[in-house]
Amino acid sequence: MLSLDQMLPRDDRARIVWDFVSSLDLEPLYEMIEVTDSTAGRDAISPEILVGLWLMATLDGIGKARELGRRCKRDMRYLWILGGVTVNYHTLSDFRVGHGEFLNQTLVDTVATLIDQGLVSLETIGQDGMRVRASAGKSSFRRKPTLEQLQKEAQEHVDRLRDETENEADARKQAAKERAARERKERIEEARKQYDTLRDQREKRKKGEGDKTRVSTSDPDARKMKMANGGFDPAYNVQFATDADARIIVGVDVTNEGTDGGQMPPMHEKVKSDYGKTPDKMLVDSAYATKEAVTSVEAAGTEVVSTVPRAEQLEKHGKDPHARQKGDSDEYANFRERMSQEEYKDLYKTRPSVAEFPNADCRNRNLRQFGVRGLEKVKAVTLWHVLAFNFMRMLNLGVLQT
Repeated sequence: MLSLDQMLPRDDRARIVWDFVSSLDLEPLYEMIEVTDSTAGRDAISPEILVGLWLMATLDGIGKARELGRRCKRDMRYLWILGGVTVNYHTLSDFRVGHGEFLNQTLVDTVATLIDQGLVSLETIGQDGMRVRASAGKSSFRRKPTLEQLQKEAQEHVDRLRDETENEADARKQAAKERAARERKERIEEARKQYDTLRDQREKRKKGEGDKTRVSTSDPDARKMKMANGGFDPAYNVQFATDADARIIVGVDVTNEGTDGGQMPPMHEKVKSDYGKTPDKMLVDSAYATKEAVTSVEAAGTEVVSTVPRAEQLEKHGKDPHARQKGDSDEYANFRERMSQEEYKDLYKTRPSVAEFPNADCRNRNLRQFGVRGLEKVKAVTLWHVLAFNFMRMLNLGVLQT
């Protein structure tokens, strides 16, 4: 007879994961646990176990609670983390998406520790985005008349289920039906709200385009975006900011904007706010280098390193893309002139290894399509991938011992 600890190899990654999780500040999760003897329920599961399970699962490319639940019954490393505790997939699913603020604070605290140790300098950061498929189909996008009709039908369905009487043996099934109906009604109501907002935004950009607005009834927060394969799919825009020295992700955001044009200033401000330090340089591709974005970031004290947008078109018309153009702000003119220097051209060549590296690694760990709906839940799932990526980087840098 052998114990779980004896059956797990001494160098198994699960042991390092457990040591890392044990070093985190889990007090916010403990504060959410309520102990009561007046209602039915089961004992709470230690946050260390749930964090350890999902970090281990993300490292292994597991993206569904049901699959993790199956691993918890037969995979030795997950059984070792559980230590005899049983867990169902409902608990796993709820925990994964229910603690976005804790995950974001854990990211900030971890990076702050690396800054104190001198491993992360924040002197140069790179930003890049990737579009990740949403849990919605193309056919779920509807116009306003259809949304209004669906909203009416959903309300009628909820009322009909509430009025139905079932015998006691079917009470659980009836409750499940009512919950599903309520959730669908809520999604359609949210789609109506999102429709009004999106229509107003489009009408400001182009008069008369509001009538073409469509919103998904499956995931109202999702938007159709141009994907890497050239097609258009419901997706989210995942943004990472990465330290150029340690290749550690220091900032993350998820939006439903289909363009990267306005994403640099918010990320720059987030990094400054989280760590109290202004980066010296910011590596981005030309999609980020709009006049408004460059002006904002440069005015805040950070040099933007990127290719000059529309450089080829200017050259075709006999203009120097690095010379000041009509409508340029002082900051943007300085940016143009700077990018004519070989020093900054060479620095820009390092951008793929800094900014695109995390994207590729996360995709390899199955960040290809979200299995959850809503911006808040999608961001929580993204943060699990960020923590898994940083965990492996810390392991490679020797911060975590095998």
